[in-house]
Amino acid sequence: MSDPASTTPASAPARNGSGRVSSRAKARKRALDILFEAEVRGTDPLETLAARAADADPPLRDYTRTLVEGVADHREAIDARISAALAKGWTLPRTPRVDRSALRIAVLEIDHLEVPDAVAVAEAIRLVAELSTDESPSFVGGVLGAIIDSKAPATVPAQDVAS
Repeated sequence: MSDPASTTPASAPARNGSGRVSSRAKARKRALDILFEAEVRGTDPLETLAARAADADPPLRDYTRTLVEGVADHREAIDARISAALAKGWTLPRTPRVDRSALRIAVLEIDHLEVPDAVAVAEAIRLVAELSTDESPSFVGGVLGAIIDSKAPATVPAQDVAS
């Protein structure tokens, strides 16, 4: 059994000010579980979401639904972003399923939801540190770093210059 004091920040659950695991962190974990299950079973993630929602006690969080539905809706664009960020010779199907699901959630949050990039990256790294291989946190962090670096810069409105 590991010493709780040796838990690293990357593998520690996201906690709110009261020390409890945040609601969004729990929702991300549940969304990852659903996306992973759908992939393993070869089913549509929305069907898996509906099945898990039907037997969920407590009920699924709204943010879990947002994440699974968002990944399903934007899957092609998300997978293209991830594939473009992978190292040469590495393919998305070669990526471990847990890592792939965490990357999809993070890219959805980075590109389509109003989640700060740093939060999306930290949460994806936390999930894979807990659930995947020892190499997964640095792999996921590197891929997401490349994805953030490739984002189009936000346009700043031109200011009127008085002559």
